[in-house]
Amino acid sequence: MSLYIPTRYSNILGSVENTEKAIKAVKDMFQDNLSAQLALLRVTAPMVVLSGMGLNDDLNGVERPVKFPVRDMGDQPAEVVHSLAKWKRVKLAQMNLRPGRGIYTDMNALRPDEELDNIHSIYVDQWDWEKVISFEQRTLDYLKKTVRRIYEAIKVTENKLYVEFPQIEPMLPEDVFFIHSEDLLRMYPDLSSKEREDAIVKQYKAVFIIGIGGLLSDGKPHDSRAADYDDWSTVNEDGYCGLNGDLLLWNPVLESAFEISSMGIRVDEEALKRQLELRGETNKSELLYHKLLLDGKLPYTIGGGIGQSRLCMFLLRKAHIGEIQSSIWPDEDRRICRESGIDLV
Repeated sequence: MSLYIPTRYSNILGSVENTEKAIKAVKDMFQDNLSAQLALLRVTAPMVVLSGMGLNDDLNGVERPVKFPVRDMGDQPAEVVHSLAKWKRVKLAQMNLRPGRGIYTDMNALRPDEELDNIHSIYVDQWDWEKVISFEQRTLDYLKKTVRRIYEAIKVTENKLYVEFPQIEPMLPEDVFFIHSEDLLRMYPDLSSKEREDAIVKQYKAVFIIGIGGLLSDGKPHDSRAADYDDWSTVNEDGYCGLNGDLLLWNPVLESAFEISSMGIRVDEEALKRQLELRGETNKSELLYHKLLLDGKLPYTIGGGIGQSRLCMFLLRKAHIGEIQSSIWPDEDRRICRESGIDLV
């Protein structure tokens, strides 16, 4: 997605000061709502992890982490996190939480390979959450129930925000629409995956696309996923592969589908073996995280990330993520935004 400038755009909150107040309101309200919906305890999380442990999120498997040597540890290499998808599961094992309980944290990451545009920044801030489940709860039905709880937390936040800032009128539909990526491909066989997202989300306004990472009937995945956190290869109750997905909302400012969250039921021992083999990454089974999982020392979990700046951007009707967070942008983008009434922080 290249830089997009909406026609006749303006800050409906009136000033940068009001925007900052609204950002704080969204973050305070949503994390309380999320915690209540999913029974989550807030924990402190790392910004860096040691390299070679398998704890960092590989995202799509091609992104480069920011690395540096740690002087007082014999120059042992460490890296800034991409997200905490795997760290959270280890943390839950250490806390010995029972099924039904979980954690969330403020995650701050650097992703220098991101393509900078209206919704992508090299600085990523999100609520990373993870919840212990039983083996029997590793089902599509449980995934959908969890998605609906997260969506309810978003709707409650939108309604409360309207009380404090009446110029931001609620617009989310009552419920989220679920569709598997294979069914979406069959609906729009001539469109790209991004175009398919735009088409379905424009129609239903809030959509959860199931099955991200596995190959579809056209021989391509809807989108990439690493092999070692989400379970995208297990056959679900609908007969399709995938116990994960993306939650997308229709963004009327950008006139496109807008991803708010990526989440899923995490791999069990068999799914990890299968997905590492499918990706030709069986060597990872020797890393600490993968050994713990394969040895049955990590709990079964469901988890994901919810973009903090993304959610604020959507609820506050902003055109650029740089209106929410302080990051770095190309000089030309800054110039175009300034001339178009988009105040980058």
